[in-house]
Amino acid sequence: MAVDLADYDRRARDAVRAFWRTRERARDKQAQTGLPGQGERASVTAGKNMDGFVDLVVELVHANGLRHASVHRERPLVTLPGYFRATKLWDLLVLNDGYLVAAIEMKSQVGPSFGNNFNNRAEEAIGSACDLWTAYREGAFGDQARPFVGWLTLVEDAPASRRPVQLRSPHFPAFPAFEGTSYLERYDLLCRRLVRERLYTTAAMISSPRSALETGEHGGQSEMTGLRSFVTTLAGHIAAEAARG
Repeated sequence: MAVDLADYDRRARDAVRAFWRTRERARDKQAQTGLPGQGERASVTAGKNMDGFVDLVVELVHANGLRHASVHRERPLVTLPGYFRATKLWDLLVLNDGYLVAAIEMKSQVGPSFGNNFNNRAEEAIGSACDLWTAYREGAFGDQARPFVGWLTLVEDAPASRRPVQLRSPHFPAFPAFEGTSYLERYDLLCRRLVRERLYTTAAMISSPRSALETGEHGGQSEMTGLRSFVTTLAGHIAAEAARG
């Protein structure tokens, strides 16, 4: 089955530029107001940093046969029922004729602090997927095929994210795969394991330096967790859903 990748590489460069520009605008606004205690957090919470990647997903949905599907990206239309909690807000939902086709989370992380934020991102990703699949098993979405569940994150490529992290596990040894790894490598490992354990259909990590504000430069750690793998898998799922219709 041929799939249309919707010129994803060009769109991704545009999305990366938009990501860093949105952050810069938010930081400039915070600096002008002079409000204390905001810093990097202000540039995260003040803007929709990943909107360019949301636009890419919308194009993939339309290009692969579901032009009339409902693609939701605004609250409260991105809410799904949970099992361990009443509801969960996702970043993007695709529905077609009342069936859930795709649910996608999009996250980002920049320095200077990577440690606690990485752990929070991992816990969120694991918890959200476990909640969704348990709700699916219990019939929350009706009698339907498994939806596409995706996780996409953009991480700043910086000395602190490339530097090996010291392991501290005083009572039992950590798994050897984590030994001598940087946070970029840990994100790659996280994505691999999220897919291996079938928590997500696919998971991807994009790395990008702050200088990409002008160039749109971005990369990744491996083909398995790269953006091309993400968009190819999603496009295939959308095309299969369109063929069933």
